[in-house]
Amino acid sequence: MAFTDGEAEPQWIQNVQSGGAVPCLPPENCHNGWSTPPGDTFMVRGPEYVTTKAKIPGGKYLLKPLGVDWIKGPAKICEVLKNKNHRVRKAIDEEVSHGNQPFVWAFNLQLPSKENYSAIFYFVSLEPAPEGSLMDQFLKGDDAFRKSRLKLIANIVKGPWIVRKAVGEQAICILGRALSCKYVQGSNFFEVDVDIGSSIVANAIVHLAFGYVATLTVDLAFLVESQAESELPERLLGAVRFSELSPGSAGTYEVPSEQQQETAPILPARLWRSFSQLLQNPSNSMEQSPSSENTNGSFHKEEADDNTNRFP
Repeated sequence: MAFTDGEAEPQWIQNVQSGGAVPCLPPENCHNGWSTPPGDTFMVRGPEYVTTKAKIPGGKYLLKPLGVDWIKGPAKICEVLKNKNHRVRKAIDEEVSHGNQPFVWAFNLQLPSKENYSAIFYFVSLEPAPEGSLMDQFLKGDDAFRKSRLKLIANIVKGPWIVRKAVGEQAICILGRALSCKYVQGSNFFEVDVDIGSSIVANAIVHLAFGYVATLTVDLAFLVESQAESELPERLLGAVRFSELSPGSAGTYEVPSEQQQETAPILPARLWRSFSQLLQNPSNSMEQSPSSENTNGSFHKEEADDNTNRFP
C-alpha cells in the first residue's frame, strides 16, 4: 500500500492536485500553498511501543496526496464528497466511469469562524486496503471504533511565539474523543468532517492561530492509532503542509440546497479574552512544557510513558 516519492502520478491525480484555490508547491517553499512534508518528520509508535514506549520516524505514507481545498461558504461545509458537483467527486466519478476504482480519503477541518472556512485534505489509494489491516478495520468498523482510533499529529514548523505556546511544538489528538466528527462513506470515498468548534479549547487555539495564519507553517498527519502489539508499528495514512495561507485566497463553496444550513459556533468573547490572558501571562499554568495536556485532555504530546488510550 505504501507509495514512494518520485512515482509518476496519473494525470487525473495531477489535475486534482493543481485544481484547488491554493497551489501545490515544494515543501521547502510553499507560500500560500500546500505540499507533502517528509514522513520522517512525524514520530509514531514503533514495533516495541507497548513495552518500551519507543517511537520511530513515520516513514512512507500509505496513501497518495491528492489535493487540498481551502474554501469558505454561506454555511458550515460538510459532506463535500457527496456533492456530485464538487471537483474531487467529479474526478472520482470520471475515473470510475473508465473502469478504475480509486478510493479517496478526505479530512475536512471545519474552522470556527463567521466565514465558515474549511481546510480539506484529500488522499487516494489506487488499490483496496489489505484485508484485516487497520485501514480495512477502520473503513469497515463502526463509529465507536473510528472515534477511538483516528489520530492527528500537528507540528508547528514556523510561527509566532504565542501560537507555539498554545499548541506546543507538536500536538497529538484522537479526533473522535476531542471533537465532534461525522463520518461519511461512499463506495469510492471516506470523509471525516471535524467540527473544531465543538471543543472550547480547540476553538480557542484555532481562533488564535487563525489570526496568524498568514505567518504559520503547519504539518498535519493522519493515521489510525495502533493500540495492540500486533498492530505495531504505526503507519501514516498521509500528511499535508500548509504555509502562510491567506484567508483571502480561499475559494467559495456553493453548499447544495438539500444540505441543512448550519453556522459554525464562535467562541464567546468572554471565554476568548480569558484564554488570551492565560496565554499572555507568563506566570500562568500555560508556562508548563508544550507537552502538557490541556485541561479537557483533548490535545497532548505523547511522551515516552504516555498513552492516548487513557483519554475519557
